[in-house]
Amino acid sequence: MRPLARHRWPVHLEHGRVLLRPLRRADERAWNEVRRRNAAWTGPWDSTRPPESTDAPITFPQMVGEFTREARAGRMLPWAITYRPPDADAHVFAGQLTVSGIAYGSARWGMAGYWVDRRWAGRGLAPTALALAGDFLFGGLRLHRLEVAIRPENANSLRVVEKLGLRCEGPRPAYLHVDGAWRDHLMFAVHADEVGPAGLVGRLPSATPS
Repeated sequence: MRPLARHRWPVHLEHGRVLLRPLRRADERAWNEVRRRNAAWTGPWDSTRPPESTDAPITFPQMVGEFTREARAGRMLPWAITYRPPDADAHVFAGQLTVSGIAYGSARWGMAGYWVDRRWAGRGLAPTALALAGDFLFGGLRLHRLEVAIRPENANSLRVVEKLGLRCEGPRPAYLHVDGAWRDHLMFAVHADEVGPAGLVGRLPSATPS
């Protein structure tokens, strides 16, 4: 993994065959294709707007523009997850990891959410991406706490935090509006002082990602 230091956006992080790079407008075609192909895979876990929301729908370019502004202000880290298959020379778009709600001052935390193309499931992309993001939060931004909220039914995402040893802090009833309704979640967290010198990347199985 590349050495961590204090950074301003954009930030690129890499480990093995997985690269986190800023989500960009040029990703629109690949993002739409992957999302269409994975609708049944990601749909049950996608955040949605509740009926009382008055926010207007936004286009992909508008979303990237807003995310980029938030990233430059230090409030968000919107990464594309890219992956270089063993038989390829170039990375392909493989998912998304976003750290949002970044707070400084006496809190110093951020919350991560992620999804990965089912085509590459089982290759360690999501744990690697989350480990890279967490190590950057702790080593690059000097934050104290990383949170991940997961629906109890999402077995794949639960395995991600289990592999990295995040602590389950219990249920959050009706925590987020997901797949058309307010859904219960489990909260997982890890603190900077719980991570050793090898970081979260050091907790990854040595064989992943393949």
